[in-house]
Amino acid sequence: MSTTSTAAAAQVAGGKQSSAAAAAKQAARRRVASVWAGRIGIAVFVIGGWQAFTTWGIVDPFFFGQPSGIWKRLVDLFQHGTEFGSFYANIWTTIQEALVGFAVGSVAGVVVGVALGQSRYLSDVLGPYIKMVNAIPRIVLGSIFIVAFGIGVTPKILLAAVLVFFIVFFNAFQGVREVDRNILANARVLGASQMQIIRHVIVPSALTWIIASLHSAFGFAIVGALVGEVLGAQSGLGLVIKTAQNNFDPNGVFATMLVIAVIVLGAEWLIGKLEHRLLSWRPPAPTEANSL
Repeated sequence: MSTTSTAAAAQVAGGKQSSAAAAAKQAARRRVASVWAGRIGIAVFVIGGWQAFTTWGIVDPFFFGQPSGIWKRLVDLFQHGTEFGSFYANIWTTIQEALVGFAVGSVAGVVVGVALGQSRYLSDVLGPYIKMVNAIPRIVLGSIFIVAFGIGVTPKILLAAVLVFFIVFFNAFQGVREVDRNILANARVLGASQMQIIRHVIVPSALTWIIASLHSAFGFAIVGALVGEVLGAQSGLGLVIKTAQNNFDPNGVFATMLVIAVIVLGAEWLIGKLEHRLLSWRPPAPTEANSL
C-alpha cells in the first residue's frame, strides 16, 4: 500500500514539474515575442514618423533625408557602386581595417593589462604615460598616423587599434586587480608557477571583464577606421560618407550609416557567441549587458 502511495506521489510530483517547465517555456516565448514586438514597434514609429514628417513638409528632406530616399540610395550604391569602386569593395576595406585594428588592439590590451595588473611597479611607472596617451584626442592621432604612413590602410588600422587598446587594457587591468587574493595564495602554496597562475587563475578570472570590453571595442574599431578614412583615404565607408556630405546627400550618409550599423550588430552577435562559449561555466547574471 505504501509503495503504491509513493509511486502515485512521485507521479504527481513529476506531473507538476512538467507543468512548471511547460509554463516556464511558454512565459519565455511570450517574453521574446513581446520584446520583438516592442523593437518592431519602435522602428515603425521612428521610420514612419520620419517618412510622414518629410512628406508633409514638417521636416526638410534636403537636410534630414527621407527613409524612402535612403532605401533608394542604398539600392543604388549596391547596384552601381561609387566613384571609388564598388560599394562591396568599400565595405570590405572598412571591415578589414576594423578587424585587424580590433585584433591588434585587443591582444595588446590584454597583454599589457595583465602585465601591469600583476606588477605594482610597472603600473606605477607606466601609468602616467598611458593616461597621457589616452588623453590625446583621437582625431589628432589619426592626423599624425596619416602624415607618417600615408593614406593607405595602415593609419586606419593603427587608429582603430589605439581606440580598442585602451578599452580592453583598462578592463583587463581592473579584472586582474579584482582576482581573489586567497585563490592566488592557494595556487602558490600548491606549487603553481607564475605562468600556470596566469593561465589557470588570473586570465580566467579576468575573462569576464575582458569579454565585456570586447562588446564595445569592435564599435570603436569601426569608429577608428571611419575617422581615418574621413581624414584621408582612397576607399572605405568613411570616404563614402565624406563624399555624400560634400555633395549635400543626406540619404547617402544615412544609407552608409545603416550598413555600418548592420556590420556592428553582426560583430556584436558573434562576440556574444564567443562569450557564451568561453564563459559557459559561469551562471547567467540578470544584470549583464547581453541580456538586453
